Amino acid sequence: MPVYVILWLLNCTRFTHMNQIPTLDITDFERDPDTFTQAFKAAYTEWGFAGITGHNIEPEQIRAAFDAAADFFALPVDIKSKYETDAAGRARGYVPFGTEKAKDAQHADLKEFYHVGRENPAAAHLADNVWPSEIPTFRASFESLFASLDTLAHRVLSVFALSLDLPHDYFESRVDQGEALLRILHYPPITDTEIPNLRAAAHEDINLLTLLVGSEQDGLEVLSRRGDWVPISMIKGTIICNVGDMLQRLTNGMLPSTTHRVVNPQGDKARASRYSIPFFMHPNPDTSLACLPQCVNAENPLRYPPTTASEYLNERLKQIGLIK
Repeated sequence: MPVYVILWLLNCTRFTHMNQIPTLDITDFERDPDTFTQAFKAAYTEWGFAGITGHNIEPEQIRAAFDAAADFFALPVDIKSKYETDAAGRARGYVPFGTEKAKDAQHADLKEFYHVGRENPAAAHLADNVWPSEIPTFRASFESLFASLDTLAHRVLSVFALSLDLPHDYFESRVDQGEALLRILHYPPITDTEIPNLRAAAHEDINLLTLLVGSEQDGLEVLSRRGDWVPISMIKGTIICNVGDMLQRLTNGMLPSTTHRVVNPQGDKARASRYSIPFFMHPNPDTSLACLPQCVNAENPLRYPPTTASEYLNERLKQIGLIK
């Protein structure tokens, strides 16, 4: 959809009643940066979510990653468990089924996952990755996808900066040694449809922003400003990008970290696995999350006390069970 059409939709009075998040073609930024940035800001101010196209990540690259994921999660539990690590916050390797739960949720999510992160020998807080030897394609597939999503995340952050009246490279020195984490998610088949657990209970993401290489199955839902759960249909070739809590804090809530969930399918669909791959971009640990001055005014008074990225991350990881 052309950016001019999107901009009209975002500005029209019925926008809040649309039943799908907006989609933005990032190549429009090169053609008309000002108009694209306006549409981008309007989309994220309203939804905190948007689909991104024009990202140059090839379908074959994504398919290879999903195939490698399916092969890994099909392994016996005792094999997968060899790749659990003691990395802080379970930020590397395998995390078993039932480990994580959403903040304030009573029940664990119905998922297992594997973490691949940024490696930088100069940054002691970044752990080394571990790679399952049983799946020959695993390392190459996810190193490739990680690099592509990392590049896209930097492009998107530059547009966020411009939309906030900041220099386009504002975030570069604030994420150059931060954790960037690829989470390879598997939601196993559901055999008991009466259980109270969801595949992923309602939650907000912790980080600056998330890029989601989404599942081909339904289930992802976003909570609109009206309080409706809006299903997100994954359009082929689209990567979902959403605001995380840290960017919400920086912007004093102007850019919302929107609540979302993955609901359980019904009927025959419940007996199928679901896979998705989110990429979480974090700032450097010592980065201040104090609200940007231009986001604080009489109409939007200061909402959040100052903290650092590492302090906030540790607090949230304890709440979801990844730090004891």
